[in-house]
Formats: sequence, C-alpha cells, structure tokens
Amino acid sequence: MIKKKHKEVDPDLREHNQKLQDMTSQEMLLWGYEQFDNEFAITTSFGIQSSVLLKMVSESCLQKKIKIFWIDTGYLPAETYQYAEKLINDLSLQIEVLQSELSPARMESLYGKLWETNKASDLDMYHKIRKIKPLENNLEKHNIQCWASGVRSSQTQNRNKMKFLDVIRERLSLRPLLNWTNKDIFYYMKENNLPDHPLFAKGYSTVGDWHSSSPDGMGKQGRDTRFRGVKQECGLHTNN
Repeated sequence: MIKKKHKEVDPDLREHNQKLQDMTSQEMLLWGYEQFDNEFAITTSFGIQSSVLLKMVSESCLQKKIKIFWIDTGYLPAETYQYAEKLINDLSLQIEVLQSELSPARMESLYGKLWETNKASDLDMYHKIRKIKPLENNLEKHNIQCWASGVRSSQTQNRNKMKFLDVIRERLSLRPLLNWTNKDIFYYMKENNLPDHPLFAKGYSTVGDWHSSSPDGMGKQGRDTRFRGVKQECGLHTNN
C-alpha cells in the first residue's frame, strides 16, 4: 500500500503505472479505493463526458463509498445545472458541492470580470479563486490522498503527457479514462443509456463556465474552444 502522508508522497510511480495500464477503468477505481479507503475521491464537472466515470462508480460495489466532489464555480450554464440534477437523480449519486469562499458578485467587485481581459494571468486568478482553492481546501479537509478525474490524453497537449497515476500539488491523481477515445466514450454512453449533456446537441464537445465555453467551429474544436483560446487548461490538472 502507498504511504498516505500526502505532504511527503513519493511512491514508485513507474511500478504503479505499469500495474494500472493492465487494468480496466473500473478496476483502477477499485484499486484507488483499496489503496486509500475513505481518503480516495473523484471529481466531476458534469460536463459533456462526465457521466461515464459517474456511472462506473454508481454501478459498482463502490457506490456510496467513494466521495464525489463537484466544483461549482457559480458560472456554469443553466444546462449544466439541469444535467447535473438529472444524473444525480438517475444514478442515485451523493455529491458534495465545492464552491469558492468568494461569491461571484464579490469576486467581480474586487477583481472585475477576469475572463474578459484575454490575459492568461487573469484567467489563472479566476481559476485559482473559483476552482483550485475550493478543491484544495476540500481535499485537505477530508485528508484526501488520491483523487480521480475523467481527463483523457487526447484532450490537451498537457494531458497527452499524463500517466495513469501522478502527483499534482503534492497529492496523487488517478486518471481511469486516460486512454479512452471519443468512440469509447460514445459507445459506453449508448450502451449504458446515459443522457447527453444538453449542449452536446448544440455543437459543444466540451463545456465549462458559460463565459469560457463555445461550440466547435471556426477551425476550433475540443479544448481549443475553451477560455477564448487563451489557454487549454484551467489549472486543476497541472502543477503550475
């Protein structure tokens, strides 16, 4: 078992990644729970492909055992809130909602609409306030040693370099869907009768906040449509 002192975590990542690459996604989730018990969690955005990981948790012996954290920035599209409500009910999920200590109105009063400047530094501040800090505070609160997410290697240049298990901000990060293709996602959702995000039918292949998401088009698709093209990552899955 991996040592659980997350401030000093230094496992043999190569050895663990060799084992993980031969596991199915559900086996990886089980591995995470067996290694860390109640100090293991998954995060969700209730985005276009979020139902896959949530379904895997809901239908396994891990239902109601693995903590599920949803980072609600306060700026999600109405369709995302509606989609989240449907999935929570359909899959009988127990979700802990994470939010910034600063309300949207207070943040805008102090710093302005950070997403409108087209400056990477302002987006970094926005994401730190509304996403990274709420997540890190909650991981610390629950003493989470390892958290899993639905990131995939084909989504960004950064994610293309990821391993199944790595260290992010002094905690282990597990990626059970890392090698899944768009076809894998499509067929899994169809085979399991999972509903599409309402914005998928409007041309969105990825969706986050309403002000930083747009449908595919004009030569852009996937993560290139996010954050007005200034950057691909929000910082949750990077050490920078």
